[in-house]
Amino acid sequence: MLRILSLKFGRVYRCGKFLFIVALFVILLMNTHNLFASFQRNELTDRRFIGLNKCPACFGTSWCRKFMNGQVTFEMWGRLRFLDFFNVKNVYFAQYGEPREGTRRVVLKRLGSNQELAEIDQKICKRATGRPRCDLIQGMYKTEFARLNGDVRLLTPEVVEGWSDLVHCPSQRLLDRVVRRYAETKDSGSFLLKNLKDTERMQLLMTLAFNPEPLVLQSFPSDEGWPFAKYLGACGRMVAVNYVGEELWSFYNAPWEKRVDLAKQLMDIAEQLTNNDFDFALYLLDVSFDNFAVGPRDGKVIVVDAENIIVADKRLIKQNKPENYDVWYESRYEECDKEACLSFSKDILCSRVTVDHNYYAICQNLLSRFATWRGTTGGLLHDPPADVVKDGRLMALLDECTRPQKQYGRFQAAKELREFLTQLSQLSNTNR
Repeated sequence: MLRILSLKFGRVYRCGKFLFIVALFVILLMNTHNLFASFQRNELTDRRFIGLNKCPACFGTSWCRKFMNGQVTFEMWGRLRFLDFFNVKNVYFAQYGEPREGTRRVVLKRLGSNQELAEIDQKICKRATGRPRCDLIQGMYKTEFARLNGDVRLLTPEVVEGWSDLVHCPSQRLLDRVVRRYAETKDSGSFLLKNLKDTERMQLLMTLAFNPEPLVLQSFPSDEGWPFAKYLGACGRMVAVNYVGEELWSFYNAPWEKRVDLAKQLMDIAEQLTNNDFDFALYLLDVSFDNFAVGPRDGKVIVVDAENIIVADKRLIKQNKPENYDVWYESRYEECDKEACLSFSKDILCSRVTVDHNYYAICQNLLSRFATWRGTTGGLLHDPPADVVKDGRLMALLDECTRPQKQYGRFQAAKELREFLTQLSQLSNTNR
């Protein structure tokens, strides 16, 4: 009976696959003229397509000259608009050309789905007029984004607290850093808000409120060793970042030695974002295989989605001394019926000096046997060699890092796991 059912399911699957291919072919035939037109024109020079017509309700204009000059072009599949139906996240691959530097690959982001971008317009209108529709440009000048005018010297915590994850618990030190490093102005380097033009100030505040990812990349740049993709610039509602490499998921079935190296780097990222010389703790709230990528040349792991990150200022926490601020905080493992889910309290992340959240997030969602993604289980370190299984330490450390059985067990397990992965990696290099 089971065999009959499996055969029937196989036939249905093959039939469905065939019908999908036929339907796609029909769509291609019906859109032949549009296909040729798509390859002939560069839509990245179209003001409406990139959202430049919505400025200052946009993310910036620093790369507009490059877009308008045709220096940024979609790669082949990105030119086919009917494929946008499958591109829910609005992330595109493109080529950027400079006369002296040649051509390089970049990633373009709209920083939201079409629905999310439409909701941004509605929220701006509601803030301005109380109604979901309005003249967007005029509406921007009636929001709090415009009311913070040139007389205001500093962007202060009480104004923007809670606007997004980046500023869930902002300190003045963090906001000064955000303004000083804002890349969408020619006058960068000053932490005084009044030094920005009105349009630049509105763009900064809108980005901070609706998707602060560009500001994270600018405030904690890769050039200074932070594990993020490099921010390049924006035009309208299209942001350009450096192409890092294939997503981490592509390495799920890579050779064991490669996966060990990637796991070690992931734990190093967790450590760096938790403890660094700047006393800013950057907590990853969205951890999945899609949010990391690996460099093709150096094999370096980089965070490529930085929208959902809380930045807690440890110096401010030590200064204000909220209740239990010096008590180590352990994240609790909770079973979930969804992929890549995490349990956390934003307020606690903002009020403790010592927190194990990043170790917990990396171990649970990426490395351990509890990690689930795209229908798989077992995590990046699945199916270890027999000698590693026999040794038992790796599985024990991963389990303790994910579901600690001892008080403060995750802190110790994370430390030992980093050391053990380093040993495994060195051993692999020696045996080559």
